[in-house]
Amino acid sequence: MRFLKLGLISAVVLFAVVTFISLLFPSTVIVSRAVNIYVPKDSIVPLVKDFNGWKKWINGMEKESVKILSATEANLAGTTVIIDTTGSVYSIRSSWQNKSKKMSSAINVLNDSASKITIVQWEFEQHIKWYPWEKFASMMNDKILGTMMETNLARLKSIAEKTPLPSTMEN
Repeated sequence: MRFLKLGLISAVVLFAVVTFISLLFPSTVIVSRAVNIYVPKDSIVPLVKDFNGWKKWINGMEKESVKILSATEANLAGTTVIIDTTGSVYSIRSSWQNKSKKMSSAINVLNDSASKITIVQWEFEQHIKWYPWEKFASMMNDKILGTMMETNLARLKSIAEKTPLPSTMEN
């Protein structure tokens, strides 16, 4: 009986400590990547403004699990993605939602008039609940999303500049 009490108290204290530590993590997680592309921004916008352009550079858009419903709405393997067309033509916003998670995304196409370099900056933002398992799981967002974003931005750069991809980036 004494060991049972000790085990129960230990479990409650351990859960409290883990919960307290998880509360130190931010409630909003942002993963961002950018790439410099050596073409004018007007030649990049058609590739990022809707799903017709995304099919050319985002890996996996050709799979059977991807259902493109319109130029601004698609179902990507159970995740509904809607592109918001009300904003600036150089800032493409989208929302991603599946059963349990909702994220927002922005693709910003930036340059100044004197520069021949266009910066494409892509970010995902997710609001995390207070649950310890969600907070700790969010630590992996940068590794998972960041790698995918880097690969796809490299494909976008290659297509926009019409240069071949290195063999390590093709898959």
